[in-house]
Amino acid sequence: MKELHTAPACIRVRGARVHNLKNIDVDVPLNKIVGIAGVSGSGKSSLALGVLYAEGSRRYLESLSTYTRRRMTGAAKAQVDEVLYVPAALALHQRPGVPGIRSTFGTGTELLNSLRLMYSRLASHRCPNGHYVAPSLAVAAGSELICPECGEHFYAPSAEELAFNSQGACPKCGGTGSVHTVNLDTLVPDESLTIDEGAVAPWNSLMWSLMTDVCREMGVRTDVPFRDLTEREKEIVYHGPAEKKHIFYKAKKTNQAGELDFTYFNAVYTVENALAKVKDDKGMKRVERFLKEEICPECGGSRLSERARAAKLRGIGLEAACRMTLGELADWVDGVPASLPKEMRPMAESICESFRSAARRLMDLGLSYLSLDRAASTLSTGERQRMQLARAVRNRTTGVLYVLDEPSIGLHPSNIVGLNAVMQDLIADGNSVILVDHDIQILAESDWIIEMGPEAGAGGGHVIAEGSIPEIVANPASMIGPFLSGKADTRIRCQAAETDLFSLGKIHLSTAQIHTVKPLETDIPKGRLTVVTGVSGSGKTTMVLESLVPGLQAVTTGTKLPEHVKGISAEGISHVKLIDATPIGINVRSTVATYANVHDELRKVFARTADAKRDGYKAGDFSYNTGALRCPICDGTGEISLDVQFLPDVDIPCTECGGSRYRKKTWQIRYETKSGKQYSLPELMEMDVHTALEATKDLKTVHQRLEILEKLGLGYLTLGEETPSLSGGEAQRLKLASEMGKGQSDSVFVFDEPTIGLHPLDVRTLLQVFQTLVDNGATVLVIEHDLDVIRNADYIIDMGPGGGEAGGYIVAAGTPAQVAANPESVTGKYMQKK
Repeated sequence: MKELHTAPACIRVRGARVHNLKNIDVDVPLNKIVGIAGVSGSGKSSLALGVLYAEGSRRYLESLSTYTRRRMTGAAKAQVDEVLYVPAALALHQRPGVPGIRSTFGTGTELLNSLRLMYSRLASHRCPNGHYVAPSLAVAAGSELICPECGEHFYAPSAEELAFNSQGACPKCGGTGSVHTVNLDTLVPDESLTIDEGAVAPWNSLMWSLMTDVCREMGVRTDVPFRDLTEREKEIVYHGPAEKKHIFYKAKKTNQAGELDFTYFNAVYTVENALAKVKDDKGMKRVERFLKEEICPECGGSRLSERARAAKLRGIGLEAACRMTLGELADWVDGVPASLPKEMRPMAESICESFRSAARRLMDLGLSYLSLDRAASTLSTGERQRMQLARAVRNRTTGVLYVLDEPSIGLHPSNIVGLNAVMQDLIADGNSVILVDHDIQILAESDWIIEMGPEAGAGGGHVIAEGSIPEIVANPASMIGPFLSGKADTRIRCQAAETDLFSLGKIHLSTAQIHTVKPLETDIPKGRLTVVTGVSGSGKTTMVLESLVPGLQAVTTGTKLPEHVKGISAEGISHVKLIDATPIGINVRSTVATYANVHDELRKVFARTADAKRDGYKAGDFSYNTGALRCPICDGTGEISLDVQFLPDVDIPCTECGGSRYRKKTWQIRYETKSGKQYSLPELMEMDVHTALEATKDLKTVHQRLEILEKLGLGYLTLGEETPSLSGGEAQRLKLASEMGKGQSDSVFVFDEPTIGLHPLDVRTLLQVFQTLVDNGATVLVIEHDLDVIRNADYIIDMGPGGGEAGGYIVAAGTPAQVAANPESVTGKYMQKK
């Protein structure tokens, strides 16, 4: 009799020790949505990505041939005793890679593939003499066509010949849609200087200094301020002819002099000549400050060659179809089959359905406002992540473990509805979903929750609660439970009264239209917390980061306003500080201690010890960048990369220094506290901020700087932690550290989605940070979707009503109560639910 085998119901994890995980055992249900919650640094990502995804992807890759694995990058084996029943895994990371210059929303979603196929097979095509041939099965079959008007024989372009990253690229711009031209405004940045004093910037950095002498021979006065030159003289500087002149030349640094003939290079040609000779990034950096990017005059920014633009379907070309928003294009595609001869409609339906199914999911995820020609590099992190997610669902896989790392990033509460539907579709197809997130609206969709904690860093790494939503809510050990039940108090700060909102003054911004944002007039109260919100694509980033911030920077530095900014008044404002989520540092030598200016102070402290003086060590010797005490094996990085041929490179802690970055000698150089305790510098660098506070209480400057990190909710980070590995939210707060504790009445702080990666309890800490800045007189402006932050604002600017062309307006502005009561505000509806 055959034994009956039942499919496993869960992934069994035993003895997980990745990062701060404390040898944990946990069962993760399969074919369910499993949410992993916990405060920042509690071990959520270590479990989800470091164990489940790492083992799922590694085992799948190991099933492939050695030859194939040599060409793939895989995950190293996780530090875990046993993982059983883990499916092949795919991860949608919090920070998808930034796409290349030719990548667009259309290429990234593969919608453009379907659209190009439509135009290749279903369109009217133009013969070499300019006549159009109507759609037919001959076109669809790729047969030779005969023009009915002139009899010319030709072939319709294939889908590949309609691709701007291949044979269909515009020859002028190479398929990028833009060209670099000289920016005249940069050539003479300071018109109060004379040409002799270096007024013409390109001649200083891109050309021989004797161009000043040649210019003088061209009839231009070089000893008067540039602004006093005649228009004819300025024209010679900018565009003068390439005439050969005989000059007397005297070197500035030596007494050598001589006569020679030299051809005049005007300022514009100087830049163009340097650009033509650029061979690497270093050369480009010298030139790019004199350039501006403009729409390609030949293709109009469509990226396509004239031939690729020629085909017509439903009366429009491929470039016009790509300019439509996805919502408009989906409606247009619906009408394609009916526009064709009857015999072509079955094939047209098949091609169009391929487009519709992909587009439908993207629109469910709130991306209907994007056009296919939108450069992928201009998309937000959340938009790129949703593109990944839609592609995963479209592939209709079965038996895959999807690990979603904070998919709610960049999503307005109204967009999360579509995200929840996508996760349910993945489950319905027989997959499993691991969801690492903090957003209550999305965590509430989970069938099962695993909560990590109880603290961050060394105090975390334990499973403190697990179960269904009702079980988590009822569990007194759960920290997320009160937020899931709605019983947690989310009012953190005392807000300004409606009558007092503008009592400290205001910043007024006036803009013309830019992108999809319509002309705006808005006031921002000084000395208050203002939140700018709205659905994805409504224009928040454009208004704040492309209009307000550069406008304030222009006002405070006395430079020219951006063209679309009609006016900005900001009396009493001297500084604008953008605190965004971009990674800190570019290599592993950038650490929390170096960034917070703690490491330099500690190096001075250890250089003053008796041990260091005895051996002749100075403060510079304690640097793990260049110091004499850095580990000679790993060069101060703390790790070694092993090349294991056909397997992925393996990074391991340096066997010489154990990951401390320092020579063994450094451990013997010790600093003694007043209480008699002794520490070496490597020991302090291994401590988290919370522990190091106690160890450095005798060191006033170090202690004060560490206290700020603790107050910012970063007490769990170790001093030696690499800054490039920090989450977006951690990076923002670390950047803010140097600003805390100062009077800020002349400063505007702008935060771009600072709640990324933050647990609701961490959001409370962030709100207290905002309150500290406001207490010190700062004006704080936050772009945000988090309802707890929105409800704690003094003033709200809600943009919309939709995304893309359907957005770009201020639909509501006022106190939280006023916005919540405004029927035009989508955000207000969710504030009421909260």
